[in-house]
Amino acid sequence: MKILIVDDDFMSRKLLQEMLKPYGSTHIAVDGKEAVDAVRVAVVEGNPYNLICLDILMPGMDGQQALKQIRALEEMDGKNSSKGAKIIMITTLGDPKSVMASFKSLCDGYVVKPIDIAKLLSELRKLKLIK
Repeated sequence: MKILIVDDDFMSRKLLQEMLKPYGSTHIAVDGKEAVDAVRVAVVEGNPYNLICLDILMPGMDGQQALKQIRALEEMDGKNSSKGAKIIMITTLGDPKSVMASFKSLCDGYVVKPIDIAKLLSELRKLKLIK
């Protein structure tokens, strides 16, 4: 599985990398713009990401904006959200407005920080990314 971890916080990126490395190769991006650029390159190369873990609160382009742009890139490549990357929002925002906005923008899962490995793995199982 090819995984992109997007978070402006070094420790959050490192923690997610450690949690997910048994399941595939992990790449990192420090903000939404870098994430969109990474997805663009992966799509052009014909080797898209299977999983994107995306923080919401980041400087510059936030996770909500990045999510919309990533889905637009996939659509331009002929893939709707069900055939594109599985995107899990991983954030400190647990309020209903943030959760609903993320699902409206076509995320596939939502995990509130601090990250619980059991909850994250449960999300991956629900998305049929792991057994």
